[in-house]
Amino acid sequence: MRTVLWRLGETQCVALNWNDGEQRGGGEQHSRMSDFRKLDVWHNSHALVLNVHGAVKKIRGSDYASLRSQMLRAGMSIPTNLVEGVGQKTAREFARFIRISLNSANELEYHLLLARDLEVMPAEEFSTLVAQTIQVRKMLHGLLKRVDGRSNDSNQKRSPRR
Repeated sequence: MRTVLWRLGETQCVALNWNDGEQRGGGEQHSRMSDFRKLDVWHNSHALVLNVHGAVKKIRGSDYASLRSQMLRAGMSIPTNLVEGVGQKTAREFARFIRISLNSANELEYHLLLARDLEVMPAEEFSTLVAQTIQVRKMLHGLLKRVDGRSNDSNQKRSPRR
């Protein structure tokens, strides 16, 4: 059995356990963790979405409607995929949703760069949002490493040597 810990504040931890063993489709079986609110990365990504929403409301003009929409959709996708991922049956499936969240964070960063370069977002707001996006992305990488790290190692051990 493998235990993965996530910080809750400064002193508490929550554990998600995975049992060794195969399930349909491969991967490790894990108990369902229905309370996504226990993930620090979810809290940070939710705060990011709220900040992106505030920034998007300030972007005016019909020419930028698609940019506003894409920024909000990419931002919302980060915590949404974490919520969906924690309810999956295997660690492998959870890792897939974490990767989708990572891709959405990358997409959001690009949209923020575009908004800055089009001069529809002040530099200070851009810097704050990009720093927040990078922090969330680092947390997602850490979570992915914990959830997916050992399964990648075992897959490499099974590969034939040349």
